[in-house]
Order: sequence, then C-alpha cells, then structure tokens
Amino acid sequence: MIEVQGLTKRYGTRTVVDSLDFTVGAGAVTGFLGPNGAGKSTTMRMILGLDTPTRGRATVRGRAYARHTAPLTEAGALLEARSLHPGRSAYHHLMALAHTHGIPSSRVRHVLDLAGLTEVAHRRVKGFSLGMGQRLGIAGALLGDPGTLILDEPVNGLDPEGVLWIRNLLRSLAAEGRTVLVSSHLMSEMALTADHLVVIGRGRLLADTTMAEFVRSSGADSVRVVTPEADRLAGLLAIPGVRVASTARGALDVHGVESEHIGRTAAAHGIALHELTPRTASLEQAFMDLTHGSVEYRTASPEGAAA
Repeated sequence: MIEVQGLTKRYGTRTVVDSLDFTVGAGAVTGFLGPNGAGKSTTMRMILGLDTPTRGRATVRGRAYARHTAPLTEAGALLEARSLHPGRSAYHHLMALAHTHGIPSSRVRHVLDLAGLTEVAHRRVKGFSLGMGQRLGIAGALLGDPGTLILDEPVNGLDPEGVLWIRNLLRSLAAEGRTVLVSSHLMSEMALTADHLVVIGRGRLLADTTMAEFVRSSGADSVRVVTPEADRLAGLLAIPGVRVASTARGALDVHGVESEHIGRTAAAHGIALHELTPRTASLEQAFMDLTHGSVEYRTASPEGAAA
C-alpha cells in the first residue's frame, strides 16, 4: 500500500501540500482528485522521492520509494509522459530502463505489445503523438511488473480505444491485488474507473472515501416529479429537510426525500403523477460542490466573457 502521513511541502512562504494523511490500499483503483493547483502532482512526486517533504513522510510498502533496492519492481509511475530522449526509439527507451534493474528484453517486448506499440517500437519517440507518448509512459510504468501503479493523467491524449484500454487495464491490475493511484480531471472517466477517492484542495485533504459514499453524501440526489397539481404536491412535501423547486410548468425537482415517499404522499391525496424519476448526482457535480471553495483559478461565465 501507499501511506501518506503528515505530508507537507512548502516553497518559501507558500504551502503547496498541507499535512496530508491518507492510505491507498491494494485491490482497488483509487482516484486522486483536486482542482488545478491543489497539490496532486507535488504529492505524487513526494511519494516517489522526486521532491523532499518539508515535513511528514510517504511510503510504498512500508518504506520510502528510494530505499527499495529495485524500485521499478515495487512501484511503476507515469508523471510526465514526454520526459523521453527524443532520439531514442520506444524499444531502446524501455531497454535503457530495463538495464537498470536487470529486466529481460522479453519483458520490454511484452509491455510494448500490451500498450499497442509493437509496430512502432523502433521509431524515434520525437515523432510520437501525445497519445503514443502516453502509451509508452504507461508501458514504462508496467516494465518492472510492480505491485503499485502511480499514474498522473494517464488518459491525456488517448483516443477512445486507448481510454477504454487504460480503464480496463487499471481495473484488471487492481483485481489482481495491486495498488493503483491515478489522478485525472476527467470526472466521467473516474466515475467508471475508480472504487475509492482521495480529494484534496489547496493542499489539504477534503475527502477520503468510496466512490459511492462520496456521491451519495454530496446531497445532490433529487427526484423529478411531473404532475398537473405541482403546486399542491409541493406544499404537501414542504417539511424540514426537503427542498422543492419548480423547474417547468407542472414539473418539480425534489431534494431530501426518496421517490417512494413522494409516491405515497401523492397517492394519499389523490394526486396523479405523470413522472416520478430518481436522479443520482454525478461525480462531477459532487466534486464541484465539494471543491468550489478550493479552486485557485476561476473562469468567467460565458455571459461575462461575451460582455
């Protein structure tokens, strides 16, 4: 597992990561989320020993990453996919990494095939597209057959087939009992991939919970109701903890009560319902609600931009 304890990073007077505590367990895909500038990349760099914490510690399988005798076999990482020598081929880039750990060339060929790069294995990487570079970076992360994967924006630049490939790959690796920590700004993809979430904002921990609990606890679930007696039903549902909004003529958006209660209330008072549809909050909506106070870079509304 990955353990982060009191992890803090300051640059002068600026605190980028502030007393983070969380654990990434094996057998699940953990999504690492946060707005731009939240400290996700810095945290990943400290886990991998690329940045030195101001305070606290981060360990992989009980020890600092740099203290493992064969770190590539403990944790594979993708932080900067284009951190490659442009004159090397994909094959020779991976072979250079393999030589540092005594990894055989057969493993290099295996990960090239796994990443769909066999046909371009001997092309210089300076001619690779962004998506091909991502695939090569993922191949490098898998080279040592590690028990832990740490990936920063792994679907960046991938086509739909590549996105599906990485989603299935991460879930299959977690199913094998490996530890998978992955950051992404694509909420729709995280909703399909992650089992657990660690959310940070301005360097501080905001949530450490399962995907299902995170979305449920956002309180954004609602029920759409369509009835010819919308005003009357809204009055009957107006109790403490319930919020009813009229979204269109004859349509209500009800928060704080389940559809079964609405149906029973309508039936008890002879109110006909034309629609009664539970709506589950999206990960994107729950994330935006939680992090709205932690956004470092705010954009103008389209109306404001036009003005």
